[in-house]
Amino acid sequence: MPSEALRRALTEPGEPPLHALPGEVVGLLEKLAAPPRLAAHLRAVHDVARTLTDWLEKQHPEVVFDREATLFGAAVHDIGKTIHREELSGPGSAHEQAGYELLLAQGIEEERARFARTHASWGADVGVEDLLVSVADKAWKAKRVTDLEQLLVDRLTVASGQPSWEVFMALDDVLDRIAADADGRLAFQSLHPVEG
Repeated sequence: MPSEALRRALTEPGEPPLHALPGEVVGLLEKLAAPPRLAAHLRAVHDVARTLTDWLEKQHPEVVFDREATLFGAAVHDIGKTIHREELSGPGSAHEQAGYELLLAQGIEEERARFARTHASWGADVGVEDLLVSVADKAWKAKRVTDLEQLLVDRLTVASGQPSWEVFMALDDVLDRIAADADGRLAFQSLHPVEG
């Protein structure tokens, strides 16, 4: 039975209203007795990933990517913080590999578990899905990372055949709209305790 604090983090609407996490992820967070703040954070990043995937499908229908894998990845990217709880309120990267191993141990296939590892370190070899999760993990709080965004622009430019500057301007526009609601998402996360 999940704690009341975790239940609230998983179900309260937030401002702006946040979408619910996938049922599979909710069950996993409850089973692991995840910290409420982690659940709130995962909801915020998942919600931004939904906005980005909606935008990508509309703006670049020619880009082939796995929407459901992206949304799952956003919903579990920091799950290793159920083990490394000190990283909920401080720096650290131990949660990345730990989260990957935790997901594998819970029966999640590698193709979906990988997001726990790839969300914070990206390179030319990661997929569009990984880049979207990484961008969502920054954009939810209005943080912009030029190198990361350029990797995504490069992928979309190749797939779409559009000029790079057009792709950049469109991405910049959607990230500005996402940033406008960052204070609400940050407030929602901070309402939920690290422990509970």
